[in-house]
Amino acid sequence: MTAPGFVLDEAAHNPKADMWFAQPAGFTTIPFRALLNPPGSPEAGALRDALAPMLDSLDDGLARQQFLAHLAQGQQLLALLAEAGTTRCSIGVHRDDVSDSKSGESNGGLLFSLFTLSWRDIATAAPAVTAARAIAGAEGHTNIEYLELPCGPASFSELVRAPNAESGLPQDPVLQIFAHLPHPDCKRLVVLTLGTTAVSRRAEYRSLMHQIAENVSFENPLAEAG
Repeated sequence: MTAPGFVLDEAAHNPKADMWFAQPAGFTTIPFRALLNPPGSPEAGALRDALAPMLDSLDDGLARQQFLAHLAQGQQLLALLAEAGTTRCSIGVHRDDVSDSKSGESNGGLLFSLFTLSWRDIATAAPAVTAARAIAGAEGHTNIEYLELPCGPASFSELVRAPNAESGLPQDPVLQIFAHLPHPDCKRLVVLTLGTTAVSRRAEYRSLMHQIAENVSFENPLAEAG
């Protein structure tokens, strides 16, 4: 998986932003807030209008019902993310071009990942203390690191877990890589999470997370000097 280049998102110009970061190429942001508007609201109506052509293209009534069921399930999962403080969610799709250590060849398949950005309110503490507390005693976490980034102190960790059998999800192990970045106001913590079932590409996804974290800024990098 080659290291992707970075692209500038129009959200970088938001004057109300609390942080800025570079999202790597290959990631597509999911406008999940648009999927969570209350029924009957103008925004919910706009979503129905947007989905209408897709639903009309499904001639099979069963297929239409299945699509709506999957959409409802997705909305439930996104609602859980929103309740946990998630403000950004992106799907990553990258070509697996890393050569196998034995054969020297790559399978050339696609690798999928999920990137989220969440905010947590914390007890007031110095950023270095918050970074250490974020993963102190984190059960099962490995590759724990404490680094000084341009935006301040940060901690990293990794966890491999399998979905609950009752969830109905595939039982493939999921690699989650975390970056904990304390906000300079000492009252908030940004948690970046990168998850994928491509556990064998741990090193590549770890590098990708470091790239993202190293580009985080709590001061507008596009502000004009003076």
